[in-house]
Amino acid sequence: MRQRSLIAITAALSAGALTLTACGSRDSGGDKGSDSGGTVVTIGVDAPLTGDLSALGLGIKNSVDLAAKTANKQKYVDGVTFKIEALDDQAQPSSGQQNATKLVADKSVLGVVGPLNSSVAESMQKVFDDAKLVEVSPANTNPALTQGTDWATAKKRVYNSYFRTATTDAIQGPFAAQYLVNDAKKKKVFVIDDKKTYGAGLAGTFTDEFKKLGGTVAGTEHINPDSKDFSAIATKVKNSGADVVYYGGEYPQAGPLSKQIKAAGAKIPVVGGDGIYSADFIKLAGDTAAGDLATSVGAPVEELASAKEFVANYKNGGYKEAYEAYGGYAYDSAWAIIEAVKKTVEDNDGKLPDDARAKVTAAMQNVSFDGVTGKVSFDEFGDATNKQLTVYAVENGAWKAVKSGTYSG
Repeated sequence: MRQRSLIAITAALSAGALTLTACGSRDSGGDKGSDSGGTVVTIGVDAPLTGDLSALGLGIKNSVDLAAKTANKQKYVDGVTFKIEALDDQAQPSSGQQNATKLVADKSVLGVVGPLNSSVAESMQKVFDDAKLVEVSPANTNPALTQGTDWATAKKRVYNSYFRTATTDAIQGPFAAQYLVNDAKKKKVFVIDDKKTYGAGLAGTFTDEFKKLGGTVAGTEHINPDSKDFSAIATKVKNSGADVVYYGGEYPQAGPLSKQIKAAGAKIPVVGGDGIYSADFIKLAGDTAAGDLATSVGAPVEELASAKEFVANYKNGGYKEAYEAYGGYAYDSAWAIIEAVKKTVEDNDGKLPDDARAKVTAAMQNVSFDGVTGKVSFDEFGDATNKQLTVYAVENGAWKAVKSGTYSG
């Protein structure tokens, strides 16, 4: 997603910048001993590092790596050297659960950044919570992960070890609906989702708000995410008379879906959430992607004063892959873990206590700092207090921000 031109935005968050330096070492080490003679703390990373969604996963991994290097260069936590252990979940819940078990078994791991997918998070939460190992996702948006399955009527926190720096679909879906009805003047939507935790949940919150605002649902369909032939659904969209399509899912399917809808004769925009907000969506959708829309968490990282050094240091860090949609949020997730470790060390006379994982998890609830993406802190459910969102449109082969703000519901 970040392999696109820098973009302008109506309003950006104002926040103080962290002092970043892209250097340091993340290799080698154990529970004790490092080049500086201190304690090595591992920050785990779980994300899809291979497969269709690897562009997002590698951006997450690299951004966590940059945070660890920054903390080491600054000697931010006295006597502690940070390293990362990145595991590939291939966007599969079963792999995520195996990775969670592996990270729990490594006693040097005091926090984990990830995963990307909400469905993968569902498989990992209990494993981490049982071990009192804190998990901070830069990308999960399904509300149930923090607020329970009855989040719409009776919010209840289930796992005290789970936090996230991304805002939720309880806000993202309605935000898109408000934009389409109030700004784009769309009245009739065809809703499609991939039946997965993220996609179906996002489509649901969007649909509720769209109807509440007076819009009409022309039709609904579910796709098989393993398929790339959506011609039958594209024909239904064309015949429905819809003036917009909303898709709950991710870019590997959304790109071909958009292309095939246009080929069927429905010259209408396809709209999705942060799961389609990638340069790869535009590649897959082709020339007819112009006018398609996506919402994504936060304001554009490139335009935030607080992120200028992150953008520069990521570039100077020599990473082969772009930081993509969640790079800034991954950096802030890792830095939140670093802050919690720092607090734990300071509260224990300058060293890690025997129950360091439990103490780090407890400290996370009160973490608050000015990060890459703005102010980073968590509410009583472990959700990000930053509720900023942005609508992007495909223009001239790249994503361009068209509106930024917060959901007014």
